[in-house]
Amino acid sequence: MVFSISRRSFLHTAAASGAGVFLGMSGRGLENPRRQPNIVLIMADDLGFSDIGCYGGEIKTPNLDALSAGGLRFTRFYNAARCCPTRASLLTGLYPHQAGLGAMVANAVEGSRPSGLKTGPYQGYLGDNTVTIAEALRPSGYRCYMSGKWHVGEFRPCWPVDRGFDRYYGLISGGMNYFGDLSRGKSVGDKRLFAEDDHQLTPGGEGFYTTDVFTDRALAMLETHPKDAPFFLYLAYNAPHWPLHAHEADIARYRGSYRDGWAALRAHRYERMKELGLIDPAWALSPSDPEAAEWAALSDAQRDEMDLKMAVYAAQVDCMDRNIGRLMNQLKRMGCFENTLVLFLSDNGACPETGALGKDFRPDLDGPIGSVNSFHSYGRSWSNASNTPFRLHKKWAHEGGCASPLIAHWPEGIAARGGFHSQVGHVMDIMPTCLELVGAACPEENTHGPVQPLSGTSLAFCFKDNVPRDRELYWEHFGNRAARQGNWKLVADGEKGPWELYNLAEDRTELRNRVKDLPDKALELETKWYAWARKVGVRNA
Repeated sequence: MVFSISRRSFLHTAAASGAGVFLGMSGRGLENPRRQPNIVLIMADDLGFSDIGCYGGEIKTPNLDALSAGGLRFTRFYNAARCCPTRASLLTGLYPHQAGLGAMVANAVEGSRPSGLKTGPYQGYLGDNTVTIAEALRPSGYRCYMSGKWHVGEFRPCWPVDRGFDRYYGLISGGMNYFGDLSRGKSVGDKRLFAEDDHQLTPGGEGFYTTDVFTDRALAMLETHPKDAPFFLYLAYNAPHWPLHAHEADIARYRGSYRDGWAALRAHRYERMKELGLIDPAWALSPSDPEAAEWAALSDAQRDEMDLKMAVYAAQVDCMDRNIGRLMNQLKRMGCFENTLVLFLSDNGACPETGALGKDFRPDLDGPIGSVNSFHSYGRSWSNASNTPFRLHKKWAHEGGCASPLIAHWPEGIAARGGFHSQVGHVMDIMPTCLELVGAACPEENTHGPVQPLSGTSLAFCFKDNVPRDRELYWEHFGNRAARQGNWKLVADGEKGPWELYNLAEDRTELRNRVKDLPDKALELETKWYAWARKVGVRNA
């Protein structure tokens, strides 16, 4: 195994010296002692807040809906607004800058560490002064597995097997052709890094489709898992990130469903979210994105193409849900479904990056949209619908960029099931939550020296207590920045954008800017943001 013996032993000693015992601890944990739970963490890629059925979407997601009906749906959970910063925060329990991913991952397509890389908040790979959730769980006897998209370090020793995972299969880089044909990437000569455990490989072959294969490999890892040990599985799908690629049968189920356009879809989802009790009816639906296209102004051919694009996107989500069902069935066959904590979330809001109508990255590929011989995105107009009812999209610190669905399912550990929880949470809370449930502590040191203390806060209390607790959170990504304290949120669009102030209890869709009539509150939050920004190393702070 690639993970060094010395690093394992060191982390084991450091973690054991500070570990508490969650299971059965009065006042902290569940009332009765129980076995350590298995943990399954499922990450979607570029999924909008309202895309899945139990969060208001029309896309068929019966397996996620069933998990929410038997568990909890969090209504005020956040990510870091982009894929690699979110994944770094999730894995380390830190803000992205503290983990080394304040911006984007540093590319290294050959898998070896480039010379001359700087270290710090924007270095582009996990820092040596961090510990991953896998590294922290191993000393408590957990076998740690990962299948899917990594995207927090493309060179050795920054791969999953270097950072605590026993087994790994998947995409070290960002997005890729879902059918595994790396020659048909987003540009001619584009390279993606794919690996199994400690070696690079070329994916593909008959029937290859990432969502299915990532699940296949996750199931294979569990099938060989020893029965006497708990496990942690991180299943990180690349769906529904562009390119738009899906099985023909899945696309056919949604073809024609989106011919009324994005404005109609936003209105439909908004009403359903109110009916579900997911949002406050007092929150007005945000206006259509000013850069979205007018559906009525499109030609018939354009409307047909945009219907197809959204149908492919929906098919990608549908297929992911079906694969989540396969995983749940495996847990039941293993007899561990009842004592497995399953968490599902998204790494950021839906993606607007390629114009109002999306983009054809490879016009030299002449296959239909959704096929292996194509490379399209669905664009800002549909992204606006995916992020219903919020403003803006992936990369922004406004709610449309950083609000995430979070489903928690654990039959043996969650008291009240089928409802909502309004606790404010963040992806960096996942690691401390898991450590508390397991009875472990984050090591204070590793072989490189001192490790940063966790910035996240455990959400384990939410599984037995529905009363939310106060929380402060901060964001910065390419100048998009925000501070949230209680119900107040100060947010800005880019480094030069003016601060905006919102009371999210009254106005979660961020439409009534209070910055002029409450300057003292704005100044208070701005002062806090700058103090945080200097602490974590934000540029120009």
